[in-house]
Amino acid sequence: MEAAVFEYQKKEDPLEAESFQGEKRKLIQPTSLKDPKLEKLKEALVDWINTTLKAEHIVIQSLEEDLYDGLVLHHLLSRLGGVNLPVEEIALTSSAQIRKLEVILNELDKRLGMQDSTLIKWDVKLIHNKDLLATIHLLVAMVKAFQPKLNLPQNVKIEVVIVEVSKSGIKSELQTEVLTGDSYSPDTDSSSNPEREDPIEQLLKLEANKVNTVKKAILHFVNQNMAALGLQVADMDKQFADGVILLLLIGQLEGFFIPLVDFNLTPVNDAEMLHNVTLALDLLNDIGLQLPSIDPQDIVSQDIAATLKVLYALFKKHKSN
Repeated sequence: MEAAVFEYQKKEDPLEAESFQGEKRKLIQPTSLKDPKLEKLKEALVDWINTTLKAEHIVIQSLEEDLYDGLVLHHLLSRLGGVNLPVEEIALTSSAQIRKLEVILNELDKRLGMQDSTLIKWDVKLIHNKDLLATIHLLVAMVKAFQPKLNLPQNVKIEVVIVEVSKSGIKSELQTEVLTGDSYSPDTDSSSNPEREDPIEQLLKLEANKVNTVKKAILHFVNQNMAALGLQVADMDKQFADGVILLLLIGQLEGFFIPLVDFNLTPVNDAEMLHNVTLALDLLNDIGLQLPSIDPQDIVSQDIAATLKVLYALFKKHKSN
């Protein structure tokens, strides 16, 4: 594994062990560079930059090659944040580019609310050295701060290697790096922090008895609220697949009536079930319930993770009411 990592790094930026001694560096696993999700995220960020700077006739093709000198970041900050910094428009020398990046990143960190330097995943050296990981982290943070409604690919994770060189040798550690989470909030983008993962994804990694305990608590909550309708759920994995009980539960919890003409009370095929579930998710979106990205078809297909995510969101909102 280590040999492959260093072979890749050598092509991009040769490692000099003496100058790098005592430091830690984070390298993207070569296999992760071919991950389709990462490719889509890179394409989305390139499109976002080109759309944002279209009026200024700035077009980029590569995140690694086109942002290191500060020109594009300067124009993005000016366009999105209304900030005009006293920096030269085009910095030709390496030292001039670094000075320009220092000014830009200092202002960006303030605008992004990055007062805690330990949380910042980019710096002048990384950006100037065309570090793809740092560049993506910075751009994703800018999207969240300046255009939070922009739809970037969600749940993008890659494998990285933390490499440390010391006098005693080379140590490496494999980690999962989260570039975008299920929902766009500052807490969802972090490195290998299980406390910040989706709570249901965490739950499903636990022992079966712990999963069942949580499922029973949610099931009890559901049946408490369905009792007034004379209904009871015994099998959470299956009884929400047609969307009927889910719609009735939403109506009970939110205090509104869903006209019977709007959904299929006795669905007989997948299309009618899909209609019901889609309506349910649309209603939850309309009332402002924060949900991770869920495909209605997953619930129809009895995907317990998708079903639990919806029920947990309702449980979390109404359990104390």
